[in-house]
Parts: sequence; C-alpha cells; structure tokens
Amino acid sequence: MSGDILVDGPRMIAEGPPRDKVLWQYRTAAAAMRQGKFDGAKPLLDDALQTLGGIIGKDAEARKARGYFSKEARKTFIGEPYERAMAYFYRGVIYWRDGEPDNARACFRSAEFEDSDAQSKEFAGDWVLPDYLDGLATTKLAGDGSDALKRAKANSKNINLPDYSPKANVLFIVEFGPGPLKYATGQYEEELRINARKSPVIAARIKTGGINLQVAPCDDVNFQATTRGGRVMDHVLANKAVFKSVTDTAGNAAIITGAILAGTQHGRHNAGDEVGLGLMLAGLASKIVSASTTPQADTRSWDNLPQFISFATASLPLGTHPVTVEFEAAGGSVQANLTKLLTVNITTADRDKVVFVSDTSTTPQTQ
Repeated sequence: MSGDILVDGPRMIAEGPPRDKVLWQYRTAAAAMRQGKFDGAKPLLDDALQTLGGIIGKDAEARKARGYFSKEARKTFIGEPYERAMAYFYRGVIYWRDGEPDNARACFRSAEFEDSDAQSKEFAGDWVLPDYLDGLATTKLAGDGSDALKRAKANSKNINLPDYSPKANVLFIVEFGPGPLKYATGQYEEELRINARKSPVIAARIKTGGINLQVAPCDDVNFQATTRGGRVMDHVLANKAVFKSVTDTAGNAAIITGAILAGTQHGRHNAGDEVGLGLMLAGLASKIVSASTTPQADTRSWDNLPQFISFATASLPLGTHPVTVEFEAAGGSVQANLTKLLTVNITTADRDKVVFVSDTSTTPQTQ
C-alpha cells in the first residue's frame, strides 16, 4: 500500500480479493469526491450499487457465510445498512450535480430503504438528510415534497430544518468528522460492535459575499451505525456462537463420560467398554465440528466515512463566487487547518448548482 487511496483503491479493485471489491469501490469513491473528482467516483458507485442490488439474499458466498462452517468475512462485502445508505446518498449527490434531481431523489429514497426493515417492518429508516433532499428534489420537480419534509423534521434532533425554498439555486452538501469503525468482541469474536469515533468538529460555516450560513449536523453516521429506526442494536451472530459453544461443551461431556465409563470396565471389552469408547468418539467428532464452526463477525469497514452530514442552500447569481467553508469545534472556535477555499462557478439558470465539501477535501478547489 502506498497510503494514497486513489492509488491503492483502483489497484485493490482490480487485483484484490473479489469479495472486497465493493468495499474498495466505496472507499475510493468517497476519496475521489473529496478531491473534486466526481467523474471518477460515479462509475465506482454505479458498479458497487449494481453489485449490492444483485446479491442481497442471492450471493452464493453470502449463503455460505450464513452457514455454520464459513467465516462472515468470506462473503462479498456490501456493508452494513448505514454503509449501503451512504453509498446511495453519495450517488444521489452526484446525480443532482449532473442535473438529474429525479435520479438523485431515487437514490435518497433507496438510502432510507436500506435503513428500514422491509421484511418484518419492525422499524423504518430515520435518516434526516435523505428524506429532506427527497422532498426538496420533488419540490424542484414541481411536485409535493411535504410528506418527505414532515418525516425529516420528525427525525431531526439537532436542528430546525427550514421549509423548502424553490428559488434557492445552490445546494451545499457538507460532511465532517471521522465516521464509525467495526470491531468484534465475545468469546468467539462473534459480536459485531461499532467504534463511534468522536469528532472534534461539530459545525461548519459557509461564507460567500454577504452570505454567512451556519451548518449544524443533520445526520450522525455513528448513530445510524449503532441503531435501526432509533433502536440500539446488538450485532451478535448468535446462532453460530451458540452452535459452537454447544458442540464444544457436548464434545467435552461425551469424551469425559466415555473415558470414565471405559475406565471402570478395566479392559474387559464388554458392552460398557464399547459404549464408553463410542461416547469418546462421538465427543471427539463433536469437538471437530465445533472447531470447524467460525462465528467471527465481519469487521471490514468503510473506514473513510464522515461522522456528520448536513446541507445549506443559497441563492447566487450567475458567475464565479469565492466560497470559504470553516469548520468549528465546540464553543464556535474555528479549526483553521480545516478551512476550505472553493471557487463555485454558476453557468446556467436552468439547473441547481450542487457543491460538495468535506473537512478532508483538498483545497483550494473549483466546483
């Protein structure tokens, strides 16, 4: 590895294990967007989402991984619900940048769907920004976005979401902070846990001309990683762990019982001796089965996700606009090393200008 994701990512996609291809597509697309290389991110997300759509519940390796004798990490990576939702969110942003708000809206809806329990309907997706942007796109397309806005406001905990302004022609998508990572705990490393890294940045500020916009977080990716529908989730591969424990314990019991029974017969080669030996063999077989069971959780992580995603809208005239984006810590102190300088070119009045900026974006940058 060179340490440069835009070098290592394409190489791993082309030459790495096929089961990790989508993971590297996710990582590389996010990094490309932060460098303003949206045309490079687009095919990566398209291919990843095509794979995602084609293998859920069907992939042969996924079926094997659900069995008792295959490791979770051998299956084709598509990510946990929060990772899949972010893949659709990023693709939606690019669609809108390309002047396709209808396709962007479809991606935002898919992001919410990934966070929902479509099978048992125990909980619904509770992302804020995908719903808000769904309704904004609908409004821009001369539809009624009020239902999506209502859902977004119901789930919003950190900010009072503004009503839609159809005349606003610039949409800023802002992300900041380090996102979640996965790790495993438990006797057999069967418990998938989330390391929610804390962000030193809690807000952003966008300045251009006489405009000064405060940007508070809409969605916390750490929260989405550790909950479904607002409920805290215990990610435990329980069936595999229990099976391994039971077969291991049963094997121990059978071997010990068989040895005791055989030992009491003093080599008389009678029925008791045979039963004892049979129990020992059965116990050994159970131990072998237990050893073959691999309940380890899959801890592969989309490791360059942000913690927070948010937005701001503005009305700007045609032309070139210098934009400064500052990132703020608690108390409003500006993290000067993270400040981004953008040149935003608005060349047409018949479509929105979508500007994407991260606290890890390259600067200066033209969009």
